[in-house]
Amino acid sequence: MTSNLIRIASHEAENPVDCALKKAFELLEPNLRPPLAITILTPQEYLLLNKAILYGILCETHYAKTHIKHLHAIVTDGYGLFASLISEVVNEIYTKLLEPVKCQLIWVTKEMIDVQAVGVHGLLVCFLRQIVGGDFSVGNLWLCFEILCIFLTKWDSLVEVDPMILTSGLYTYLRLVADHYRLPSNPKLELLKHMEIDFCMKVLREQFSVCLKIGRDLVRLLQDLVHIPNFRAMWKDLLLNQGKFTTPGVSVISQLYNTRTSSRYTLLRISPEMETQLRFILTFVKFGSQKRYQEWFARKFLYEPNRETLIVDIVRFLCCAHHPPNEIIKSDIIPRWAVIGWLLKHCKKNYVQASVKLALLYDWLFFDERVDNIMNIEPAMLLIVYSIPEYIDVTHTLLEFLLLLVDSYDVEHRAGIVRGVSSSLCVLVKKGVIRSLDVLTACDALSPVLKERLDRFLSGTELEISKR
Repeated sequence: MTSNLIRIASHEAENPVDCALKKAFELLEPNLRPPLAITILTPQEYLLLNKAILYGILCETHYAKTHIKHLHAIVTDGYGLFASLISEVVNEIYTKLLEPVKCQLIWVTKEMIDVQAVGVHGLLVCFLRQIVGGDFSVGNLWLCFEILCIFLTKWDSLVEVDPMILTSGLYTYLRLVADHYRLPSNPKLELLKHMEIDFCMKVLREQFSVCLKIGRDLVRLLQDLVHIPNFRAMWKDLLLNQGKFTTPGVSVISQLYNTRTSSRYTLLRISPEMETQLRFILTFVKFGSQKRYQEWFARKFLYEPNRETLIVDIVRFLCCAHHPPNEIIKSDIIPRWAVIGWLLKHCKKNYVQASVKLALLYDWLFFDERVDNIMNIEPAMLLIVYSIPEYIDVTHTLLEFLLLLVDSYDVEHRAGIVRGVSSSLCVLVKKGVIRSLDVLTACDALSPVLKERLDRFLSGTELEISKR
């Protein structure tokens, strides 16, 4: 069993995406050779012809330009169907594609941008999700470079189609810069790092009003990069020279803090395969039977060198993008807080541990019941409570980190952060996530020093938090 599109091991079944495209091509191959006959097509014929043309472009490099001309001649939907077929290939079988096919995929994507195809934003998102954080393999760095080149060389077209496309690229490459910059100097990475930084700065400087729509996670990502000179200068401007970015008198930082980041951004750093596995575990695996699933997940995604930083993105995904329905919450399926607790154990580096705890608690700092979702803050609370008494060190470290954030995360905006954390605690009690704060304030296992700090915080808050 062979394929011109993907690698198939001897024990693997045929891939349905590969089969569908190949079948369409074989059925219509005589119609794909010049002279091309252009006729009125039924919806089913149009779908088959689009599939056949895509297969021809990906597998027949020498005919690619002929196939794309054929597509231009028959298209009736703004290339929407064709772009969706490309997205399906990227989402479903990208990791199995043969190397020449991947090159063709990049080529045809550029063609779609040139014709401003319907759905081109979603197509680029599919590629961005295939760039794996902490992966320094040749193939992953190649994809990172190619998509970055698309953003830079097709800048004007992308801005014209939809400037929001740039925010997806910005979110992705801010995370990648953080990974790439921590590695020792590497000739293969130097050019890529410079290009990533240039792209991020270009988006921030030229399209900042659009960047604001990312919301509070933009601040989190930028703060992780202040050790890099370009971003340090950018951060100083945001704090001290805000007129460069917005109307004087409007606090950019406050505006970002008060804007909840859409889950579509947190999904950008989780590959489709990773998302599928995580959602499976959190939908079908019973609490107590998760060990082998977690071990498989760790072997697949976390055990390679430098992959530890992925945990930051996974935790953010679990808090912000995976919100189980009530029937799952009330069942014996493993809850999000337990998976996050397991992931915390995989954090060996101190800076990764700090970043993961920030990702877990970040929405607490700015929580506003009118715009924020309690599901974003629920996992941290339950992890803190259910770690008592067997894993009291987890309870200690998370509470200590939360109180540290209140005091020192942003001194200029401390009052707002106090309100956010207070509001979080109020809502968690009011909605019944925990019955009362007595579970912490009256906990004998909690260290006296930490209990005193918690009591001092609660007594000093403006919001009334019921303990009973």
